[in-house]
Amino acid sequence: MTTPGSTPSSTPDSTPDSTPDSTHGPDLEYRVLDLDATEGPEKELLDAYGDAWSRGFHEGSLTDEQREKWLAHSRADRVTMRAALPTSSLASSPRPVGTFSSWDQQVNVGDGRLLPAHLISDVTVAPTHRRRGVLSRLMRDDLTDARDRGLPLAALTVSEGGIYGRFGFGAATRFRLVAVDVRPGRFALHPFSDDGSLELLDPAEAQPHVAEVFARHLASTRGEVDRPAFYELFGAGWDWEASGPDRATRVVLHRDAAGLVDGYARWKHRSEGSGFSGGVVEVQGLLALTATAYLRLWEFLGGVDLTETVRAKIRLDDPLDVAVTDPRAVATESVRDMLWVRLLDVPTALEARPWREDGSVVLDVADRLGLAGGRFRVSTEKGAARVEPTTDPADVHLAVETLGALYLGDRRVGTLAAAGRVTGPGVEAFAAMADDAGPEPRCTTGF
Repeated sequence: MTTPGSTPSSTPDSTPDSTPDSTHGPDLEYRVLDLDATEGPEKELLDAYGDAWSRGFHEGSLTDEQREKWLAHSRADRVTMRAALPTSSLASSPRPVGTFSSWDQQVNVGDGRLLPAHLISDVTVAPTHRRRGVLSRLMRDDLTDARDRGLPLAALTVSEGGIYGRFGFGAATRFRLVAVDVRPGRFALHPFSDDGSLELLDPAEAQPHVAEVFARHLASTRGEVDRPAFYELFGAGWDWEASGPDRATRVVLHRDAAGLVDGYARWKHRSEGSGFSGGVVEVQGLLALTATAYLRLWEFLGGVDLTETVRAKIRLDDPLDVAVTDPRAVATESVRDMLWVRLLDVPTALEARPWREDGSVVLDVADRLGLAGGRFRVSTEKGAARVEPTTDPADVHLAVETLGALYLGDRRVGTLAAAGRVTGPGVEAFAAMADDAGPEPRCTTGF
């Protein structure tokens, strides 16, 4: 689990599966925990699972209040918790040496279509059990179950980019981390008109409005993922790390001329120098349903007193770059991947996304886990596709992780072909069908 606006992290295994396909390994037992247990050994195991993933993220054991809230939002999402448990231990209550949480949500795959997706988080493997195939076993069990239940996609967010490609995941959305220089004389926007207004609220007061803005954003934004239940907890003003109320975060709402909320920014101010020098506004979330609301919120953030820098996550092609009068005021610190996608049902997934030009190609999809591979004819007409298994000769060859990277339109077919990841005589035809079929995808939901 990650807090909204934070960078997801995991401590995964890093070698292929080396365990047999059984419930017990030589000294490990693989189990799905009883999420609803409230007492006895099963509740103790839930508590130990929470401590295990929290320690895996280097956050220490959970406090009683953290554990209570973690279980509450996990139950709200009906999370499946898979654990690798030692069969022999010197501890009276041994913790899992591997954790793996998952649940079902929705993702916008383009043209306002919300497709069911299987989300994965809390992936850890104890340092004592690396290179034992623990993650491979947990991943295979979980993805197989998701596929068998009819989920067309799986998705996760990661901190280590070299881990999940071998499980069929491709980086499908990205963002820019920017530092905006808002010192006097450096930050100004080109003139724009706004007949709306701004209002500052504490997080708990703002949360219903934030949730409504996000719901409308989800319905219209390709690549966005519906938010897990813990967003309600943090959005209402609870600080996970402090295990108590968040007293520093503020929320500014933008209201249109009719008084309806059409944008918000969550932010926190801190000082990096002595006294009030080096002031930084950290933007934890900024969503706007109109261009005007977006610019007005940035105008507000750039004008917060005692601030020299505003740090935020923005789109790759963001209007802020050309809205400022001095483009050098917006400095890109990094470009990072966000949502990673894995196809579990190729026909369902490809038929759900938008397409550009009419055409027909046969894709040969390689899947090392054997979950979604095969040969498929993709025929597109007027932005829609029909996808069927076929034995016809392949026009395009690619791995399932590459298909995941292409799925939401963040990468172009030609770019991946230049990297040797898409091959075959039908590459140009496939590019004409698949590329530029919708806007740049964007995912703001961390999990």
